[in-house]
Amino acid sequence: MELHDYAKHDAVGLRNLIRAGEVTADEVEAVARQALEVANAEVNGLALPVFTPALDHAEDGPFAGIPFLIKDHGPVAKGVPFFLGSRSLPGIVAWHDSDLMTRFRAAGLVTLGLTTVPELVISFSTESVKYGPTRNPWDLERGVGGSSGGAAALVAAGAVPVAHGSDGAGSIRIPASCCGLVGLKPSRGRVPCGPDLGEAMLGMAYEFGLTRTVRDAAHLLDAVQGPGVGDKYTAPPPHGRYTDELGADPGLLRVAVTTKAWSGVVVDGQVAAATVQVGRMLEQMGHTVTDASPVIDWDAVLQSMVAEAVAIASMLLRAPRQPDPARMEAVSRRLLQVAREYSALDMMAAFDAQNRVTRSVGAFFTEYDLLVTPTLGRLPAPHGTLRYDDPGPTVTSWLQSIFDYGPFTMVFNISGQPAISLPLGHGDGGLPIGVQIIAPYGREDLLFQIAAQLEQAMPWKHRTPQVFTGKH
Repeated sequence: MELHDYAKHDAVGLRNLIRAGEVTADEVEAVARQALEVANAEVNGLALPVFTPALDHAEDGPFAGIPFLIKDHGPVAKGVPFFLGSRSLPGIVAWHDSDLMTRFRAAGLVTLGLTTVPELVISFSTESVKYGPTRNPWDLERGVGGSSGGAAALVAAGAVPVAHGSDGAGSIRIPASCCGLVGLKPSRGRVPCGPDLGEAMLGMAYEFGLTRTVRDAAHLLDAVQGPGVGDKYTAPPPHGRYTDELGADPGLLRVAVTTKAWSGVVVDGQVAAATVQVGRMLEQMGHTVTDASPVIDWDAVLQSMVAEAVAIASMLLRAPRQPDPARMEAVSRRLLQVAREYSALDMMAAFDAQNRVTRSVGAFFTEYDLLVTPTLGRLPAPHGTLRYDDPGPTVTSWLQSIFDYGPFTMVFNISGQPAISLPLGHGDGGLPIGVQIIAPYGREDLLFQIAAQLEQAMPWKHRTPQVFTGKH
């Protein structure tokens, strides 16, 4: 198998070739290693050298033989060191797999490496001092979003067809938008976060993956969804396999579309136009499309997000080995101080803010079946736009700055509904534009039905970035 043959297939396509005996899993792994070397030299998406050998995995799972990467936000995989993108952490070696990693292994995914993140995964830009900037394969002068930036860059560049990501405020969907990928944030409780956490970042963080196709996302969710032993809460079980939803008729839906940010920040005209075009396409399909939006208390959103950031810092403060503040970036140092001063009353106020947002969004979905918004408020930003190591910002003003860039995603981290970013538009220079679709709680089936229809009606497969291993 050659690079151009490898890169043109998604994960299901590669799996089908392996099952048909047209290529072996070993041959796919060998070309994936070559693809990672070629792509990483351009985009800088790997946090460590490629694993040799790959991590242990099943030989007969639904993704048996498919190359895969995990994110440096762990610990995730037994024996693998994690750094959270920080020079202050010497490498926290996981003593055991997370529940999700156990499922990745059982699915047969061949884990070949660790992907870059911003420090403490608190940015919509993957440009840590530790790793340097991860570059966008569509335009190497622009960023890839964050925090799952290395994963998105390498999937978009054709190095692997699928990679692990996590999403605490948009960290799967925003890199997907920047890099022209499919990025799903599942419903709260759909994918397990244990065994070390009862709820991830106060219930506002989610784990899943980034893919190039809707069908890969559906197959991956089938492989990893469902409760873990002792989970604090779980999403309602699906009616069947998500892959069976790809050709299912969703019926006629009530669809709301908005391009207005709840914070009041101005949205780029190209981004807004791409979102409106998706609304028109859904209307042509027969759905009832309305300009409507949930009523969101933006101060409550910010208050909730500050609490989530404090939860991240508190984990470090409780660790046996304390990070060295002198080796941390500026916003991280401020966050550690905020976490030390944060009180139980502050946390109770944050829970109240979460509840206000969640109730408002939940009420909205009693009247609408889907909400369509931009994923980002702008095109992918040039490197250096979001500067985490600048001494000026407070924690709150830093969060406000990244939410000015990406104002549409974090609301649904708070409220728990499933949301997917699809690469349905493109702007100046061919830069990808992601459009976000949100469904009621537990309705990933509906997202996949609509996403599959849009992928067919507004295809993106023919668009490939400047850096793409399939061109070699």
